[in-house]
Amino acid sequence: MTALQSSFEQIPLREYAERAYLDYSMYVILDRALPFVGDGLKPVQRRIVYAMSELSLAATAKPKKSARTVGDVIGKFHPHGDSSVYEAMVLMAQPFSYRYPLIDGQGNFGSPDDPKSFAAMRYTESRLTPIAELLLGELGLGTVDWSPNFDGTLKEPSWLPARVPHVLLNGATGIAVGMATDIPPHNLREVIAACIHLLDEPSASIAELCEHIQGPDFPTAAEIITPRNELAAMYATGYGSVRCRAVYTEERGNIVLTALPHQVSPAKVIEQIAAQMRAKKLPMLEDLRDESDHENPVRLVLIPRSNRVDTGAMMQHLFATTDLEKSFRVNLNMIGLDGRPQVKTLKQILEEWLRFRTDTVTRRLKHRLEKVERRLHLLEGLRIAFLNLDEVIRIVRYEDEPKPALIARFKLSEEQADYILETRLRQLARLEEMKLNAERDTLEEERAKIEVTLGSKARLKTLIKQELRADAEKYGDARRSPLVARAAAQALDESELVVAEPVTVVLSEMGWARAAKGHDVDAIELSYREGDKYLASARGKSSQQAVFLDSTGRSYSTHAHTLPSARGNGEPLTGRFTPPAGARFDALAIGDNATKLVLATDAGYGFLTRFEGLLSNKKAGKQVINMDDDARVLAPAYVSDAARDRIVAVTTEGHLLMFSVADLPELERGRGNKLIEIPRAKRGSGGERVAGVAVVAEGSGEVTLYAGQRKLTLKWADLVEYGGNRAQRGGLLPRGLRHVERIETTG
Repeated sequence: MTALQSSFEQIPLREYAERAYLDYSMYVILDRALPFVGDGLKPVQRRIVYAMSELSLAATAKPKKSARTVGDVIGKFHPHGDSSVYEAMVLMAQPFSYRYPLIDGQGNFGSPDDPKSFAAMRYTESRLTPIAELLLGELGLGTVDWSPNFDGTLKEPSWLPARVPHVLLNGATGIAVGMATDIPPHNLREVIAACIHLLDEPSASIAELCEHIQGPDFPTAAEIITPRNELAAMYATGYGSVRCRAVYTEERGNIVLTALPHQVSPAKVIEQIAAQMRAKKLPMLEDLRDESDHENPVRLVLIPRSNRVDTGAMMQHLFATTDLEKSFRVNLNMIGLDGRPQVKTLKQILEEWLRFRTDTVTRRLKHRLEKVERRLHLLEGLRIAFLNLDEVIRIVRYEDEPKPALIARFKLSEEQADYILETRLRQLARLEEMKLNAERDTLEEERAKIEVTLGSKARLKTLIKQELRADAEKYGDARRSPLVARAAAQALDESELVVAEPVTVVLSEMGWARAAKGHDVDAIELSYREGDKYLASARGKSSQQAVFLDSTGRSYSTHAHTLPSARGNGEPLTGRFTPPAGARFDALAIGDNATKLVLATDAGYGFLTRFEGLLSNKKAGKQVINMDDDARVLAPAYVSDAARDRIVAVTTEGHLLMFSVADLPELERGRGNKLIEIPRAKRGSGGERVAGVAVVAEGSGEVTLYAGQRKLTLKWADLVEYGGNRAQRGGLLPRGLRHVERIETTG
């Protein structure tokens, strides 16, 4: 083996790939996607904030070009693409993305309509916001560990000494390898109140903490409608979801949307509503306007078609079908103090952060104590010099090596000797001695306080609480997202979304259907395709469903408003439905679900049924009538009062019978009962058939019979003469009307 070969490690490709993938996975998890529980920041965010502090871009400083900050970040700490760094920087500056923005941006930093429409970094300027001081204020006080940057030439903080639980304040979203995080933002005052309660009551339950942290607090004023018990369960497990709903008011009959859910674009909402209006799925809405401006960032005006529109039902429909109501996933996954990713409960997050804060404050106090003790040590050496000023001057003046001589003569440390030798003569004046004595007294008092605080857990806890309260008072604000108990929105049924206009549905002999507006339509006189002609028609409303019956006794339903206009020839029903081979469409009906109908065949059998029993959401329909051989479905007759209405049945040979509707059974499907007697000898193909059935009101109904060119209208007084019991032969009509073709109710 050569020396070159011995310098390489030979391992199986599978082992190398596994190791490389695991290394990459851990890098993504720990150094890119998940925030640290201590300061709530991802590495890129931490480096941006730190780089800006190093550029002296505090809240009171003059802003600098964003490109300057991005250049420092990628050149010194974060060797990645400038676009990813700038996007992270922009996100921290957007008030509609961050609950408490860390960067004050000047220029185009995007808008709620398009958060990524921000200007290039060479055009925008930025600086830190005042609240960023909560992350940076204690940075130089010995509170953090420092690690070398990517090339080892600089040091960067491993974390920032956050004075508040920033991981909950602004939240975080991220996707790693095999895991993700979705932490919603929260209110500063509520989070600090929960921290103080946990300091006072370490055994507090999550339910008790939820009395302070009521729920997430998004940058927008949209309502949080998730029930309190679900929010509590979310905080107890670290998983869940939060549902937000837009806020609206009514002004002069119009609906004005004033707040949208977090990360919902007004332009997208307008597009979603407009799409429904174009598809004629919002007939109750006449117009939609966007009146948003600088003073009113969100102001969308919905104009109902009339003051009779149920605005509550309409808004419930829009909540269910657009982003006016949106659910946000919650996954409280973060890097813990042990350096490992974990989905944490609310109590675990606050407990870990309080340990982090306690350690930070302890390190800060120890660092300050070291500074105080060092200063007192120097002041003690200076005091010795004051007491022996003449001797000190003699040693400095005549000794070749004054430093060792001072140390030997007065038993000083090297640090004290250096400090005495560096002191100017004017600082040795009597007035300066008094100042030094006063400084020494002050520092000794401070040292005593720090030592007492470090030696007492109770005093340390009190200090932390005092600082938390001060930060809440200075930087806290009121909750923006109100928590409101509301039921989940439900979309309106398709029939409820259609304006109830009168229509006449027309069916041709070849099975083509259409819908004409109004009831004053002469369906017979409409134009038909060559070889086709009128078969049947029914009057109803556009909001109702139309039912078609075929020659096999199957029913098919469709919404009346979806049928083509009567200006054309319509469309073939075989394009909507799939009837059995050879079947033809013989009849139709239209009505409400509760409408009762008489279904009959020309064989003389029929039954009473409800309209909803005819509806079918299948293209193949449903079997409703059991057909006799060679029988044909008759036009259904509508019943208004099943207890008092009368059924009139007439045969092709002029026999007419009227009997009570109550004599006919109500069935969902079947053959039914005999309506009128047809002698056995006259049955069969080419024999006597039932020409039609009609339903008339007791005491006022009338019917019209058609026989070729002749017609006869029978009023109630005339119909009484043909009254009888169901299944009888009935009376014979006058000569000339003994070849009846159809019957219609006219009164």
